[in-house]
Amino acid sequence: MSSVLTDLCRYPVVQAPMAGGASCPQLVAAVAEAGGLGFLAAGYKTADGMYNEIKQLRGLTGRPFGVNLFMPQPGLADPCAVEVYRHQLAGEAAWYETPLGDPDSSGGDDGYEAKLAILLEDPVPAVSFAFGCPTRDTLDAFAGVGTYTVVTVTTPEEAQAAQWAGADAVCVQGIEAGGHQSTHRDDPQTDGTGIGLLSLVSQVRETVQVPIIAAGGLMRGSQIAAVLAAGAEAAQLGTAFLVCPESGANLLHKQALTNPLFVRTALTRAFSGRPARGLVNRFMREHGPYAPAAYPQVHYLTAGLRTAAAKAGDAQGMALWAGQGHRMARELPAGRLIGLLAEELDAARAAVSTGSTQ
Repeated sequence: MSSVLTDLCRYPVVQAPMAGGASCPQLVAAVAEAGGLGFLAAGYKTADGMYNEIKQLRGLTGRPFGVNLFMPQPGLADPCAVEVYRHQLAGEAAWYETPLGDPDSSGGDDGYEAKLAILLEDPVPAVSFAFGCPTRDTLDAFAGVGTYTVVTVTTPEEAQAAQWAGADAVCVQGIEAGGHQSTHRDDPQTDGTGIGLLSLVSQVRETVQVPIIAAGGLMRGSQIAAVLAAGAEAAQLGTAFLVCPESGANLLHKQALTNPLFVRTALTRAFSGRPARGLVNRFMREHGPYAPAAYPQVHYLTAGLRTAAAKAGDAQGMALWAGQGHRMARELPAGRLIGLLAEELDAARAAVSTGSTQ
């Protein structure tokens, strides 16, 4: 790993920021204490909510950690398409006996400027960004307070833009990744055309000079070894940590990852209006083909439905975000999982080394 990443974590393992509650202070602290780099997810939280989680986390560990921010989204959604989708979801609202949410409740910026102000006034070791690239002024400001910055990218072109803007590293997200695809421009014409992780890491490695963190479907130490060999300096895992006891994910979500009822994942706009990979369930099958490209409007429109489905114990109405490797999830404490991944990584490296000398 690069010297800065080495200072942040003992092992080249990053716990992905998973918005919606999974990446809680308890999980991040357990990962950090075990030698990984954990990230809090500030997405969908208020600036005060983010700050309170940072305070709580600092009370649990003195090790480095990161905070992930959502970039503000342009107001390009078609209000008519959102209204049509609202009518389509009327049956869901009646079934779960809950009203649909206000699609315009957030304004689309997720409290970005207020969160920036807090993180610049009271710096954390690392900050990452999803759904776009910050300005050079913003990245320079973080550099000035000693914060390591990471921009999530899905193409070599996005990686190059992040390097030009001054990012310290890029998190390269393959099509296999669970949750939202962190494309910088949400274009429905490119749905499902993402690049596989190993190929993407290799392409980005030939495009930029900054360190690469690889993300997408990684569940084992041998897979971490593969992305490191392809040019990454660390691996980011999300789904692998969802089932840990410290994870704040809903129990139904945790159980679904290895439930044979859910046999595959797919990219969908059904729950949020932006492409995201999750376990295929009833809601995704029925509404995915008709969901508009309208993020975060659809996210807020369906928020009450997803909460009601969880309360009713109905996984078929929840957003069960998961990467393609979800069936390989291991229900282990986060610290033990970090140790096991490190052991597997060492074994994979040793096997390659032994093979190369024969």
